[in-house]
Amino acid sequence: MLRVNAHLRIPEEEIELRAMRAQGPGGQNINKVASAIHLRYDIPASSLPEPVKQRLLALADRRVSKEGVLIIKAGEFRSQEKNRAAARQRLLEFVRIATASRKPRIATKPSRSARNKRLDSKTRRGRTKQLRSKIVE
Repeated sequence: MLRVNAHLRIPEEEIELRAMRAQGPGGQNINKVASAIHLRYDIPASSLPEPVKQRLLALADRRVSKEGVLIIKAGEFRSQEKNRAAARQRLLEFVRIATASRKPRIATKPSRSARNKRLDSKTRRGRTKQLRSKIVE
């Protein structure tokens, strides 16, 4: 079980981990050892609460496919275990983004002095423009 927060957990059965060969330069070992990890997490079929699923699918993230499957590739370490832990950590961070609730915005009004300053500057600007016009006799 991956613990997202005090109330939310992701069962290991819902996470699909597959080892694959790492990309990029690496020397003699790179072609023999499958140390990179490919994590797949099906959001619509998961046991997450429905509002969290909707927020995850609404995120404009290129790692989420059209079918709603989150794909994370971890290959920065030489060890398969470290890459597996890194992929799980990235999954947790991704889900935590959707579980964080936003603080409601409190509407505020400008102060009386701020309103007066704005109106005074408008009056001054209008007077300046009026003085630029041609004088009519």
